[in-house]
Amino acid sequence: MGRVFTDEACIEVRDLTMAYGSFVIQRDLTFTVKRGDIFIIMGGSGCGKSTLLRNMVGLRAPAGGHVLYGGVSFWDLGPDEKKAIMRRFGILYQSGALWSSMTLAENVALPLGEYTRLGQAEIRELVSFKLALVGLAGFEDFYPSQISGGMCKRAGIARAIALDPDILFFDEPSAGLDPISARRLDELIVELRDSLGATVVVVTHELPSIFAIGNNSVFLDAETGTMLAVGDPKKLLAESRDPKIRSFLTRGQS
Repeated sequence: MGRVFTDEACIEVRDLTMAYGSFVIQRDLTFTVKRGDIFIIMGGSGCGKSTLLRNMVGLRAPAGGHVLYGGVSFWDLGPDEKKAIMRRFGILYQSGALWSSMTLAENVALPLGEYTRLGQAEIRELVSFKLALVGLAGFEDFYPSQISGGMCKRAGIARAIALDPDILFFDEPSAGLDPISARRLDELIVELRDSLGATVVVVTHELPSIFAIGNNSVFLDAETGTMLAVGDPKKLLAESRDPKIRSFLTRGQS
Protein backbone atom coordinates (compact mmCIF):
# COMPACT_ATOMS: atom_id res chain seq x y z
CA MET A 1 0.00 0.00 0.00
CA GLY A 2 1.67 3.22 -1.15
CA ARG A 3 1.35 6.75 0.06
CA VAL A 4 -1.92 8.32 -1.07
CA PHE A 5 -1.62 12.10 -1.26
CA THR A 6 -4.72 13.94 -0.07
CA ASP A 7 -5.79 17.47 0.72
CA GLU A 8 -7.85 16.27 3.67
CA ALA A 9 -6.81 18.01 6.89
CA CYS A 10 -5.77 15.67 9.69
CA ILE A 11 -4.54 18.28 12.18
CA GLU A 12 -5.07 22.03 12.02
CA VAL A 13 -3.08 24.42 14.20
CA ARG A 14 -4.66 27.87 14.29
CA ASP A 15 -3.21 31.06 15.81
CA LEU A 16 -1.36 29.02 18.44
CA THR A 17 0.67 30.74 21.15
CA MET A 18 3.02 28.80 23.42
CA ALA A 19 4.32 30.35 26.62
CA TYR A 20 5.81 29.59 30.01
CA GLY A 21 4.21 32.16 32.26
CA SER A 22 4.75 35.56 30.67
CA PHE A 23 7.58 34.28 28.44
CA VAL A 24 6.23 33.64 24.94
CA ILE A 25 8.09 30.90 23.06
CA GLN A 26 6.10 30.99 19.82
CA ARG A 27 3.06 32.93 18.64
CA ASP A 28 0.73 33.02 15.63
CA LEU A 29 1.42 29.43 14.55
CA THR A 30 -0.99 28.41 11.79
CA PHE A 31 -0.49 25.33 9.63
CA THR A 32 -2.26 22.17 8.46
CA VAL A 33 -1.05 18.57 8.61
CA LYS A 34 -2.73 16.67 5.78
CA ARG A 35 -3.80 13.06 6.09
CA GLY A 36 -0.90 10.80 5.12
CA ASP A 37 1.76 13.49 5.59
CA ILE A 38 5.12 12.92 7.18
CA PHE A 39 5.12 16.39 8.69
CA ILE A 40 8.37 17.79 10.09
CA ILE A 41 8.50 20.30 12.96
CA MET A 42 11.93 21.87 12.51
CA GLY A 43 14.04 24.78 13.66
CA GLY A 44 17.09 25.55 15.79
CA SER A 45 17.61 24.75 19.45
CA GLY A 46 15.24 26.46 21.85
CA CYS A 47 12.60 27.35 19.27
CA GLY A 48 9.87 25.27 20.95
CA LYS A 49 9.65 22.19 18.70
CA SER A 50 9.01 19.70 21.52
CA THR A 51 6.67 22.13 23.30
CA LEU A 52 4.60 22.37 20.12
CA LEU A 53 4.44 18.58 19.99
CA ARG A 54 3.23 18.49 23.60
CA ASN A 55 0.52 21.04 22.72
CA MET A 56 -0.58 18.84 19.82
CA VAL A 57 -0.73 15.54 21.74
CA GLY A 58 -2.56 16.86 24.79
CA LEU A 59 0.30 16.99 27.30
CA ARG A 60 0.42 20.79 27.65
CA ALA A 61 -2.26 23.39 27.00
CA PRO A 62 -1.31 26.28 24.70
CA ALA A 63 -1.45 29.84 25.98
CA GLY A 64 -3.82 30.65 23.13
CA GLY A 65 -5.19 29.40 19.85
CA HIS A 66 -6.42 26.00 18.75
CA VAL A 67 -5.36 22.50 17.77
CA LEU A 68 -8.14 20.91 15.72
CA TYR A 69 -8.74 17.24 14.95
CA GLY A 70 -11.50 16.67 12.41
CA GLY A 71 -12.40 20.33 12.76
CA VAL A 72 -12.89 19.98 16.54
CA SER A 73 -10.79 22.13 18.88
CA PHE A 74 -9.01 19.65 21.17
CA TRP A 75 -8.38 22.01 24.08
CA ASP A 76 -12.04 23.08 24.22
CA LEU A 77 -13.19 19.50 24.87
CA GLY A 78 -13.97 17.76 28.15
CA PRO A 79 -11.68 15.08 29.65
CA ASP A 80 -13.52 12.09 28.15
CA GLU A 81 -13.63 13.63 24.67
CA LYS A 82 -9.92 14.46 24.90
CA LYS A 83 -9.13 10.86 25.86
CA ALA A 84 -11.11 9.55 22.90
CA ILE A 85 -9.01 11.63 20.51
CA MET A 86 -5.76 10.71 22.29
CA ARG A 87 -6.57 7.02 21.82
CA ARG A 88 -5.89 7.66 18.11
CA PHE A 89 -2.31 8.72 18.86
CA GLY A 90 0.91 6.71 19.00
CA ILE A 91 3.84 8.58 20.55
CA LEU A 92 7.58 7.88 20.54
CA TYR A 93 9.40 10.05 23.05
CA GLN A 94 13.01 11.12 22.52
CA SER A 95 14.47 8.60 24.97
CA GLY A 96 12.26 5.76 23.77
CA ALA A 97 10.77 5.79 27.30
CA LEU A 98 10.87 2.03 27.75
CA TRP A 99 10.57 0.59 31.25
CA SER A 100 14.00 -0.85 32.00
CA SER A 101 12.59 -3.46 34.40
CA MET A 102 10.29 -4.90 31.71
CA THR A 103 11.05 -7.02 28.67
CA LEU A 104 10.31 -5.63 25.23
CA ALA A 105 7.17 -7.77 25.09
CA GLU A 106 5.97 -6.42 28.43
CA ASN A 107 6.64 -2.84 27.33
CA VAL A 108 4.67 -3.24 24.10
CA ALA A 109 1.86 -5.06 25.94
CA LEU A 110 1.25 -2.13 28.33
CA PRO A 111 -1.22 -0.15 26.16
CA LEU A 112 -2.94 -3.36 25.03
CA GLY A 113 -3.52 -4.41 28.63
CA GLU A 114 -4.72 -0.95 29.64
CA TYR A 115 -6.99 -0.04 26.74
CA THR A 116 -8.33 -3.35 25.38
CA ARG A 117 -10.15 -6.39 26.71
CA LEU A 118 -7.94 -8.86 24.89
CA GLY A 119 -6.84 -12.03 26.66
CA GLN A 120 -3.21 -12.75 27.49
CA ALA A 121 -2.75 -15.12 24.55
CA GLU A 122 -4.16 -12.54 22.11
CA ILE A 123 -1.95 -9.83 23.59
CA ARG A 124 1.15 -12.04 23.28
CA GLU A 125 0.32 -12.71 19.63
CA LEU A 126 -0.22 -9.02 18.87
CA VAL A 127 2.97 -8.03 20.69
CA SER A 128 5.02 -10.48 18.62
CA PHE A 129 3.40 -9.13 15.46
CA LYS A 130 4.16 -5.49 16.37
CA LEU A 131 7.77 -6.30 17.24
CA ALA A 132 8.13 -8.18 13.95
CA LEU A 133 6.81 -5.12 12.09
CA VAL A 134 9.73 -3.06 13.42
CA GLY A 135 12.33 -5.76 12.78
CA LEU A 136 12.50 -7.17 16.31
CA ALA A 137 11.03 -10.65 15.82
CA GLY A 138 12.48 -12.99 18.43
CA PHE A 139 13.43 -10.21 20.86
CA GLU A 140 10.31 -10.46 23.04
CA ASP A 141 12.18 -11.55 26.18
CA PHE A 142 15.07 -9.09 25.90
CA TYR A 143 15.39 -6.14 28.28
CA PRO A 144 16.18 -2.62 27.00
CA SER A 145 19.68 -2.82 28.52
CA GLN A 146 20.43 -5.88 26.38
CA ILE A 147 19.86 -4.22 22.99
CA SER A 148 21.26 -1.25 21.05
CA GLY A 149 19.91 2.30 21.07
CA GLY A 150 18.46 1.87 17.60
CA MET A 151 16.67 -1.31 18.67
CA CYS A 152 15.28 0.51 21.72
CA LYS A 153 13.86 3.17 19.41
CA ARG A 154 12.28 0.40 17.29
CA ALA A 155 10.79 -1.18 20.41
CA GLY A 156 9.39 2.23 21.36
CA ILE A 157 7.79 2.45 17.93
CA ALA A 158 6.30 -1.05 18.38
CA ARG A 159 4.65 0.18 21.58
CA ALA A 160 3.51 3.38 19.82
CA ILE A 161 1.71 1.34 17.12
CA ALA A 162 0.27 -1.25 19.52
CA LEU A 163 -3.25 0.20 19.29
CA ASP A 164 -3.15 0.81 15.50
CA PRO A 165 -3.14 4.62 15.81
CA ASP A 166 -4.24 7.00 13.06
CA ILE A 167 -1.52 9.52 13.95
CA LEU A 168 2.07 8.88 15.01
CA PHE A 169 4.12 11.52 16.85
CA PHE A 170 7.91 11.14 17.05
CA ASP A 171 10.13 13.43 19.17
CA GLU A 172 13.70 13.45 17.80
CA PRO A 173 13.57 9.75 16.81
CA SER A 174 17.15 9.74 15.43
CA ALA A 175 18.75 11.46 18.43
CA GLY A 176 21.83 9.58 19.61
CA LEU A 177 21.86 7.11 16.72
CA ASP A 178 24.70 6.48 14.31
CA PRO A 179 23.99 7.43 10.65
CA ILE A 180 23.21 3.86 9.53
CA SER A 181 20.76 3.25 12.40
CA ALA A 182 19.19 6.66 11.80
CA ARG A 183 18.68 5.87 8.11
CA ARG A 184 17.10 2.51 8.95
CA LEU A 185 14.76 4.24 11.40
CA ASP A 186 13.77 6.76 8.71
CA GLU A 187 12.99 3.87 6.34
CA LEU A 188 10.89 2.22 9.05
CA ILE A 189 8.88 5.42 9.62
CA VAL A 190 8.03 5.60 5.91
CA GLU A 191 7.14 1.89 5.82
CA LEU A 192 4.82 2.26 8.80
CA ARG A 193 3.15 5.34 7.33
CA ASP A 194 2.47 3.39 4.14
CA SER A 195 1.43 0.08 5.73
CA LEU A 196 -0.72 1.58 8.51
CA GLY A 197 -2.11 4.45 6.44
CA ALA A 198 -1.11 6.73 9.31
CA THR A 199 -0.25 10.41 9.46
CA VAL A 200 3.17 11.11 11.00
CA VAL A 201 4.42 14.21 12.83
CA VAL A 202 8.17 14.28 13.53
CA VAL A 203 10.18 16.74 15.61
CA THR A 204 13.75 16.71 14.32
CA HIS A 205 16.72 18.88 13.49
CA GLU A 206 18.52 16.10 11.57
CA LEU A 207 18.88 17.20 7.94
CA PRO A 208 19.20 13.66 6.46
CA SER A 209 15.89 12.70 8.09
CA ILE A 210 14.16 15.96 7.16
CA PHE A 211 14.94 15.51 3.45
CA ALA A 212 14.56 11.70 3.37
CA ILE A 213 11.10 11.41 4.89
CA GLY A 214 9.41 14.82 5.14
CA ASN A 215 6.88 15.95 2.54
CA ASN A 216 5.53 18.86 4.59
CA SER A 217 6.91 20.97 7.44
CA VAL A 218 6.81 24.05 9.62
CA PHE A 219 9.96 26.05 10.40
CA LEU A 220 10.02 27.67 13.86
CA ASP A 221 12.38 30.54 14.65
CA ALA A 222 13.53 31.19 18.22
CA GLU A 223 14.65 34.78 17.61
CA THR A 224 11.37 36.12 16.22
CA GLY A 225 9.23 33.67 18.21
CA THR A 226 7.09 32.61 15.29
CA MET A 227 7.02 30.38 12.21
CA LEU A 228 8.93 31.52 9.12
CA ALA A 229 7.67 28.98 6.57
CA VAL A 230 5.55 25.92 5.86
CA GLY A 231 5.88 23.41 3.04
CA ASP A 232 7.92 20.55 1.61
CA PRO A 233 11.47 20.86 3.06
CA LYS A 234 13.04 20.09 -0.32
CA LYS A 235 10.99 22.88 -1.89
CA LEU A 236 11.95 25.27 0.91
CA LEU A 237 15.61 24.46 0.27
CA ALA A 238 15.21 25.12 -3.45
CA GLU A 239 13.03 28.22 -3.29
CA SER A 240 13.30 30.01 0.07
CA ARG A 241 15.32 33.22 0.16
CA ASP A 242 15.03 33.61 3.94
CA PRO A 243 18.63 33.53 5.26
CA LYS A 244 17.62 31.72 8.47
CA ILE A 245 15.85 28.94 6.60
CA ARG A 246 18.66 28.60 4.07
CA SER A 247 21.29 28.54 6.81
CA PHE A 248 19.40 25.82 8.71
CA LEU A 249 18.78 23.66 5.63
CA THR A 250 22.33 23.94 4.26
CA ARG A 251 24.23 23.19 7.50
CA GLY A 252 27.43 21.29 6.89
CA GLN A 253 27.59 22.04 3.20
CA SER A 254 30.78 23.56 1.88
